Amino acid sequence: MRFFDPHIHVASRTTDDLDAMAKAGIRGIIEPAFWMGQPRTQLGAYIDYFSALVGWERFRASQFGIAHYCAIGLNSKEANNEGLAKDVLQLVPRFALKEGVVAIGEIGYDEITAAEEFAYEWQLDFAHRHDMVVMVHSPHRDKKRGIRRSIELAKHHGVPMEKLVIDHNNEETVEDVLQAGAWAAFTIYPHTKMGSERMVEIVRKYGPKQIIVDSSADWGISDPLSVPKTAALMLQRGISAEAVELVTWKNALDAYAQSGQIDVESLYQTPQIDQRTFFSDNSVLRGQQPRVDAPIPN
Repeated sequence: MRFFDPHIHVASRTTDDLDAMAKAGIRGIIEPAFWMGQPRTQLGAYIDYFSALVGWERFRASQFGIAHYCAIGLNSKEANNEGLAKDVLQLVPRFALKEGVVAIGEIGYDEITAAEEFAYEWQLDFAHRHDMVVMVHSPHRDKKRGIRRSIELAKHHGVPMEKLVIDHNNEETVEDVLQAGAWAAFTIYPHTKMGSERMVEIVRKYGPKQIIVDSSADWGISDPLSVPKTAALMLQRGISAEAVELVTWKNALDAYAQSGQIDVESLYQTPQIDQRTFFSDNSVLRGQQPRVDAPIPN
């Protein structure tokens, strides 16, 4: 099976992870902008980070046959640094319309503060004006209220529900998101957000329509193979192959291909890897033998 992981922070992952992801069938990924564990203290840190998302990280994934896309935005946690946040918001348009950017995100709430709401609304308005998909981070506490407020404000700012992806859902929030007509994404994250076993039961109860599975694998204890592992468990537990394909491949593509940035047809083709290439005079190989695939005969 092919898989698309539409929420993974691969800047924090190793080349071994990328290799394992490719071997597990992950053909495409989306890396949303987020905080890196250590709070950033100056605007230049965001310039470098956003530049890496649209540049180096895209190249690095390609060296293993994985198509890398990203989302650009001021994340909810760092929106609370209000002085810096206002400068970062002015930086977002500089990167959000670049090649490979499929959404504004991940934005939304962390602690549901006034500062977070200001940043969220600013970016919703930008997304609406530029007809962009929005990836929403839902809070870890008071999640139901945060998601309802996120949907309410998205509607207020004119964001179509088919272009709104609400992530980090659970059993208490899924109905609100589905009924609103938005995409309900679920983070398969060990011991905390959502486990594979629970995900199986959600798909069994609600069906696969509008549901997306992702890993959100980052610098913490997380698993970059969460999507293929969850797919395997779904098949084992009797979920149809068609439903599994929807929640681990097609739904995410349908949601984010609205950006016009994803060549969906190319993702169905076998990637041709040439690790002799460089990005800013740099290679992932560090002097090792490059992999160079022979062209596939017509």
